[in-house]
Amino acid sequence: MIDESTKIKFLPFNEKLASKFYDLNIIWLNELFLLEPYDKYVLNNPQTSIIDKGGYVFFIEYNEEIVGTFALMPCDIKSYELMKMTVKESHRRKGIGNQIMMFVIKFCEKKKAKSICLYSNTKLINAIKLYKNHRFKEIPLPDSSPYDRADIKMIHHL
Repeated sequence: MIDESTKIKFLPFNEKLASKFYDLNIIWLNELFLLEPYDKYVLNNPQTSIIDKGGYVFFIEYNEEIVGTFALMPCDIKSYELMKMTVKESHRRKGIGNQIMMFVIKFCEKKKAKSICLYSNTKLINAIKLYKNHRFKEIPLPDSSPYDRADIKMIHHL
């Protein structure tokens, strides 16, 4: 676990860090799945594909190093999709995922959202466990999903 005296920081998107959004996500996507056209578009264009649409991209800083990232994309005026969440392999299993989830939930509550949804794959056992630990429940997967690899959709009601 992360030493309590060394806190992680959540940094909002800025152009200087944009390449980190791509670099951190491309690793797990290439390792576990095929990189889909929608992934390429979002990762190469976070400003246009997420922020300009009312969404947010955050970076996780630990000991002055960017070790993770995630995005929140508005689904409608009352909900966000949690997407492109990843933590560097070397920093996993240290509680950073839990801290991200707590931050996401509080952030969405402050934005007066009613829910947070996400698409995932049941192959990602640790991620699914993390989501369930933060009260995300499985819901039916729609006929059309932004990702071919998605075999589960989950929601957290705020």
